[in-house]
Amino acid sequence: MNSSEIQFSQSDRRLKVFAAALAVLLWTIAATPFATAATLTPDPATDWPEWRGPTRNGIAAPGQAPPVEWNETNNVLWKVPIPGAGHGSPIVVGNHIYLATAERVKSNQSVLCFERETGKLLWQTAVHGGQPDPGKHSNSSAASSTVACGGHRLFINFLNQGAVHTSALDLDSKVLWQRKVCDYVTHQGFGSSPVLYESLVLVSADHRGGGVLAGLDQATGRVVWSVSRPPIANYTSPALVQANGRAQMVLGGCKLITSLDPASGKKLWEIDGSTEECVTTMASDGVRVFASGGYPRSHTVSVMADGSGRIAWQNHVSLYVPSPIVKDGHFYAVLDAGLAVCWKSDTGEELWKRTARR
Repeated sequence: MNSSEIQFSQSDRRLKVFAAALAVLLWTIAATPFATAATLTPDPATDWPEWRGPTRNGIAAPGQAPPVEWNETNNVLWKVPIPGAGHGSPIVVGNHIYLATAERVKSNQSVLCFERETGKLLWQTAVHGGQPDPGKHSNSSAASSTVACGGHRLFINFLNQGAVHTSALDLDSKVLWQRKVCDYVTHQGFGSSPVLYESLVLVSADHRGGGVLAGLDQATGRVVWSVSRPPIANYTSPALVQANGRAQMVLGGCKLITSLDPASGKKLWEIDGSTEECVTTMASDGVRVFASGGYPRSHTVSVMADGSGRIAWQNHVSLYVPSPIVKDGHFYAVLDAGLAVCWKSDTGEELWKRTARR
């Protein structure tokens, strides 16, 4: 992939992003009056401040009307080229769009900041030079993580020179701190995004050399807690869910489904399950958590979130890469085969399935 193009809708001023190495990557965000950078606070009604959005479940605020059709000229407000390549999603906070990229020629990994209304590039900060690692898979990139914004700082994960690093930047582009999370044995690549919880930034880095889950202090990068993981390749980002009456940090892969206390890293419960390699971020309906993976077997599973280990339902449909959405008793997903499906979240019963338009 040579570049990605960020596009807004003409009529509704919604954000649209096309990532060329992926089939289609689209986000739509409503345009509203914006805060200044000095007082920047993510607004859940209008902003998308981290991977999976303001509520971390992939669901946008209600009452929006994004366009459902577009092309090179229709419903496009502006478009600009992106230097380098990357598969991370953009985030939108106030009048700013933040995006990670990697430039092979310059051998760097950067964070970009664009003006939301015009697409003007406001700044680009090189976070790493040296040896950006795009991974061994043809669809991987050296910038597959999504930036997270906590209001005063930006956070990003990069794989560089054989190790995963988390970095913090201020809103004016200055790198504040960097923390090496762990050495990393590259298989397909690295794509886990940072997740914010209270004063922590949560990071996962599963790999064949033995991975790490960590909670870092947002202000300093200090390691508040760290948990070792099995030596198995895995690519999922942590999911923060409110289930069984409490906050849980859950993730699948490494032949496990794991729930931790996000504040301390203490294991709440863990069962054998899922599969080895997962890409999707887990979801929850408040009672159950849902995991899926695609190697060495296709497996989607619903597990009770109370620590009992009871499986509510499971199937062997290939839901390997696109993360699902759970809302109002329904489980929505786009399968690797290009089919959109809806299942009942409590039983897994299929309600409908149709070919997803591209």
